[in-house]
Amino acid sequence: MFIALLIVNFLVALLVCTVIVRVFGDSIDRILRRLVQEDIYNAWVRYITFTIYVVGVSGGVRIWMLEKYISPQAAGGTMLELNWDRWTLELYRTVIDTMQSVAWMLLLFFLFALIAYVIVKGLEGRRAAKP
Repeated sequence: MFIALLIVNFLVALLVCTVIVRVFGDSIDRILRRLVQEDIYNAWVRYITFTIYVVGVSGGVRIWMLEKYISPQAAGGTMLELNWDRWTLELYRTVIDTMQSVAWMLLLFFLFALIAYVIVKGLEGRRAAKP
């Protein structure tokens, strides 16, 4: 039953990441198209997409939290039973933790992209002002 929970958590985290990539993909695409040169633009889009999946799955599938179902020491001396209520709770945690991890990553990405955008606009303004 534990292996099934682990696999389902992984698949749910992948599904949530896929939805996030579809929702934010266009925004990421436009931002990187504006900030990064065309020759490395596609590599950056792939890297950010890959990062969303890595951060989302690693944040959503919490191995150390799932150990309580196979190790009595992790559960405080007793091994917890993996019933439908616990499945529901674990899947809910997977969805929330995946979204939370990706939200922090995207916040940092958009923050640095905003700083880069201000710098690029400033440089373009200087070039336009020079005769």
